[in-house]
Amino acid sequence: MRRALGLLDSARLAGDSDLARDRNLAGDSDIEWRRMRIRLLLSLALSVGETGSMADGMAGLNVARQEIQDLPDGLVRSELTGFLDHNHAVLVGRAGRHEESVALLDSAIEHEEQCLAGGTDDPAKLTEALIASLVCRGLMYSYLGRPGPARPDLNRATALAVQHKLPMSAAFASHILGNLEKRVGDVPEALRNYDEAERVYKDLAPGMVSRLRLDQAEALLMAGLADEAGRHLDEVLPEMYKQRIGQDLGEAELFRAAAALLDGEPGKARRMSASARRRLLRRGSESYAAIAALIGLRVDTTQALVTGKVPASLPAKALRIADQLATLRLPDEAALARLLAVRMELHRKRPDKADALLGGVPAPRRITPIDHRMLLRLCKAELAVAQGDQRAALRQARAGLTELDRVRDRMGGLELVSGTALHGRELGELAVQLVLDGGSSASDARRLFDWLERTRAQTYRYEPVSATEDPQLAERIAEIRHLSRALQQARLDGGPTAELNARYMVRQREARRMDWHINRWGRSRSVASIAEVSGRLAGHALVSFAASGDSMVAVVVVEGRVRMVRLGSATEAAEQARRLHADLDALAPDHLPEMLVQVVSASAQRQADLLDIQLLRPLAGLLGDRDVVIVPTGALYAVPWGVLPSLRSRPTVVAPSATAWLAATNAEHAAGPRNGAVVLVRGPGLDAAVGEIDKLAAHHRTAVQLPAESATVETVLAALDGAELAHIAAHGAHEPENALFSRLELVDGFLFAHETARLRRAPRQVVLAACELALNRIRPGDEALGFAGALLASGANTVVAATSRVGDEPAAAAMDDYHRALASGASPAVALAEAVAADPLRRPFVGLGCGGV
Repeated sequence: MRRALGLLDSARLAGDSDLARDRNLAGDSDIEWRRMRIRLLLSLALSVGETGSMADGMAGLNVARQEIQDLPDGLVRSELTGFLDHNHAVLVGRAGRHEESVALLDSAIEHEEQCLAGGTDDPAKLTEALIASLVCRGLMYSYLGRPGPARPDLNRATALAVQHKLPMSAAFASHILGNLEKRVGDVPEALRNYDEAERVYKDLAPGMVSRLRLDQAEALLMAGLADEAGRHLDEVLPEMYKQRIGQDLGEAELFRAAAALLDGEPGKARRMSASARRRLLRRGSESYAAIAALIGLRVDTTQALVTGKVPASLPAKALRIADQLATLRLPDEAALARLLAVRMELHRKRPDKADALLGGVPAPRRITPIDHRMLLRLCKAELAVAQGDQRAALRQARAGLTELDRVRDRMGGLELVSGTALHGRELGELAVQLVLDGGSSASDARRLFDWLERTRAQTYRYEPVSATEDPQLAERIAEIRHLSRALQQARLDGGPTAELNARYMVRQREARRMDWHINRWGRSRSVASIAEVSGRLAGHALVSFAASGDSMVAVVVVEGRVRMVRLGSATEAAEQARRLHADLDALAPDHLPEMLVQVVSASAQRQADLLDIQLLRPLAGLLGDRDVVIVPTGALYAVPWGVLPSLRSRPTVVAPSATAWLAATNAEHAAGPRNGAVVLVRGPGLDAAVGEIDKLAAHHRTAVQLPAESATVETVLAALDGAELAHIAAHGAHEPENALFSRLELVDGFLFAHETARLRRAPRQVVLAACELALNRIRPGDEALGFAGALLASGANTVVAATSRVGDEPAAAAMDDYHRALASGASPAVALAEAVAADPLRRPFVGLGCGGV
């Protein structure tokens, strides 16, 4: 731009003598020259403001302003004044001065509309400028918490962009509409708008994708997906360092700090927030610098509360930051800083001071973020505890979790639904701890059962709806499948894989983003009551495990009675579960040396015995010889319960919550007729034994067989739809970092957990015979995500799968025993108990869902 200005000035000098010869042309040419020069000055000032400081940008605008004032009145002066006001508004708006920005945009829009009405000689340029000003004003209104006037501006901008065939302007409007939807709490709709904008940006303005990623990351933080938001930002930060756009880079570091804090990385959160604050202060962005300071305060507060050492200076610092944020007209952030001071004063045993501070926190606004609302509820609950009023504390917890449910009900994909549990984690933990502190009576046990159901596995509360396939998502999944096969072949051939793997990861992330805003769930079910659960147990027992701090506890429901049993250290139980899992993995391969088998088996059995002694033997008097429904917690999800001596040969099923088990059981009883099909699928590359589906077919006279060469993704999904029983013998893998890309290997590539949601009606029972797909990624609130979990959420009543690796030969033997028992009329739980009992350590299968119990 500076070079353009130099060329323009040179052209002026060269043309002065020619212009002097014709005075009639000189005036018009001079105006056009000055018009072009001022446009360049305005663009240069905005660019300098973005890559340097706001003060430098404002200085450049002042130069342009002076030259505009020297122009005669008319359309050109009005046009340039509109451009000036727009760029001025962008600079101050980026610094967080949103009301000032709105006033400037009002002026810009007025000038742009006057020029268009007056017959400007450049209507295309003015139309684009008007759209940009409308979009920016809509953005400023959304920052100010005024969605009412924001939406008409954005809708008008979109209509103008479509009318004048301006795809970039339409994409920008969609991007900012996403910001508005995020602001009012509709995260799936925000992500949908971001996806629309991204498709255009990638073709027409790749540099805009990085800014879009920042806004996506903020939406993911609102949904509790801190790990995914962190990966988003790690992806774009290197590019932003190259671009040197100071405001975007400062915001990226700010959001990365917030993600690190939520993800349990305080050191990284502190470093990134400090860097963001320095960068934003240099730019003159006081509002955003204050928000960065607030994140640093949150890190300090978290560390102080964990250690129990809260220095007197820290609450005082929180109040100074709160005052600064209030001065900068950031009411939600100011309230958050004050709430941090409240928590610290409570931990300093100063409830009166905390009460006084809490009285100064205003009621949440309609657009106040959910994490701020949950912190307010937590502070009120903790204050009630400090004042000895546990009932009031539990009322606050109940109200907060109900509020969180309303937010969750608006989410789309499984990950968004599960991620929101993060915001209610501390509130739920406080409620559970209060109940545990109250005692171990039957009434305490009932209260604990109710709170556990309120706080865990909310993903499975939703009724599945008939899937409507998204063609773009289906196309992306197909591309991922193709890349996965190419990557697999390249590894076998010893060829280069770096480029293929990079493309595979990029496409996988794109597919996840698309899936976030596809709503696959119907109305939410109410949380199960003890009476409802007891009515369905029919003589069986339910054991719901929970951990609070380092305390493991079980709530046992049997014959209408509820009992609480304390079970020692949660840390010890988790460590034993991890060791058992590792031993079973080591024991899985066929044809291990006998001496190694004996050593590993002895170790596995020892861990199983220790778990049994801690978790189940104290319950023996309550359980008797009843069939059991187990609701695990944390690391206990990886336990193959049939390995534990107390449950050997006993029908047992695993469910993510009593509510989920009740829903699956009710569906089992109430389900209309499926197509009655039994589908037997064999994937490629299996040992002959485990792949002998014709042997299993002997147990089911009408079974439909799909041998390896016919088992494509589409044929398998079509066969599964509405089936009574689907048995899939295929290699597969649990993907711990990306659970919904856990996969089964078929002849044309992987079938991903994502794709099970395409089923119009999930099979009643699914058996995953040759892989460890009972494993899940466990999110806060015991939200379990994985292949089996996706099937359950999509409406399957029972899923049989392994929690550890399993050898081909023991898998084949277990499945033959299992199907023989099924064919003789046994329920899935009974059939599986018999099959596993024959060789528990080599057959680590579990039944998930209802299992006929």
